[in-house]
Amino acid sequence: MKTVLIVDDEKNYPRILAEVIGEEGFSALTASSGLDAVETLKAKSVDLVLTDVMMPGMDGIELLEQIKKESPDMPVIVMTAHGSVEKAVEAMQKGAYTYILKPFDNDTLIAHIGKAISIHNIVKENSILREAITSRYTFGNIVGKSPSMHDLYSVIKKAAPTNATILIEGESGTGKELVAKSIHYNSLRKNAPLISVNCTAFAETLLESELFGHEKGAFTGATSLKKGRFELAHHGTLFLDEIGEIPMNIQVKLLRVLQEKSIERVGGTTSVNVDFRLIAATNRNLEQEVKKGKFREDLYYRLNVLKAVMPPLRDRQEDIPVLINHFIEKFAEERHGNEKLQGVAPEAARLLFDYPWPGNVRELENVIERSVILSSGPRIMPSDLPPKIRDGIGSQLDLNGIPENAGLYETLAAIEKRMIQRAMAMSDNVQTKAAELLGIGKSGLNQKLKKYGIP
Repeated sequence: MKTVLIVDDEKNYPRILAEVIGEEGFSALTASSGLDAVETLKAKSVDLVLTDVMMPGMDGIELLEQIKKESPDMPVIVMTAHGSVEKAVEAMQKGAYTYILKPFDNDTLIAHIGKAISIHNIVKENSILREAITSRYTFGNIVGKSPSMHDLYSVIKKAAPTNATILIEGESGTGKELVAKSIHYNSLRKNAPLISVNCTAFAETLLESELFGHEKGAFTGATSLKKGRFELAHHGTLFLDEIGEIPMNIQVKLLRVLQEKSIERVGGTTSVNVDFRLIAATNRNLEQEVKKGKFREDLYYRLNVLKAVMPPLRDRQEDIPVLINHFIEKFAEERHGNEKLQGVAPEAARLLFDYPWPGNVRELENVIERSVILSSGPRIMPSDLPPKIRDGIGSQLDLNGIPENAGLYETLAAIEKRMIQRAMAMSDNVQTKAAELLGIGKSGLNQKLKKYGIP
């Protein structure tokens, strides 16, 4: 049971709030002043502080500063009257989770408490996840603990020791090259070269020469023999990134190489045997490209012996804490000063969870690297994040995107389902935590899970 400390100098108000909170399954402690609250925090285990601003002696702002000094991750909700909103704004600037104006609706208060505690739990679990990164949640440098990532690990572990051709599908920024490297360095070819080619980096004429090599005098500027990437990957692995961009005439030659394991250099007449393992990656749906006539069907089936799918980050939000810790450790040495970065503040964690990550893991990595460098305290704060994340850009509900003829109930149901899925992801599929995050009861959440068929 989570414990809330209620701090207010009004005689009966803390007792009334304690009854309200207790009915929702929380344990409540009370204090009549800021100094009493400090002593209570020293003696008791508390999960959240709910404090009034205007109190004699140590007021709510001073109490907040003391709490953040001793327990930076402790969520604090500030209660304030309408006439002292500027104090609430000051509290937010100094690390309060949120503020609530008196008089307030009890359901609103409970929703704020539930969500604040849930995010606090996620932040506390980061240290545990950090230890788990190097064991349970990684394969090479691929990080994640979601079911989709466990499926990916299973494919990689089974495929790595073989010579099978592998096709990696996924949006840009999901980490397809990391998968290719993990497969190679866990294979029997790990002591031979891994040769990578980004198929979008070369014009059509240059790409042919890059892949197959050329003889001296094959074309203007070919002053000497050049081995292609297939030859350089002899006994090793060739990784063709963005293979869906290869022109049709080179697709024909690539198919022949896969069938015969030999190449002819541009301008050459003799075949050169090559022993390689091919890993290909694409951000396109090659099956759809085949139907459009933009990709050869026979080549697609040659490539699609084993398929590994990299899910977008928006579909595996439960991996965000693990990835954040991974990147903090990765970039820790780039930080100036001697103070060790301990993690992410709860209010920053909330912003990172709400952002949709269109650039996937690559974008998250860039954001954490930037934040590690800019942060000056023991934790990454909202002010260390880029403006588009700090201001909630991308996480707001786009009402203009809802069709004019959309039904009210169908639209609300779709939004509700998405919020429940996100809460379940953020709480590691623990229903009690998800219910707290949504500000509803566990039984109500259970009914909605069944209603929407959410496992």
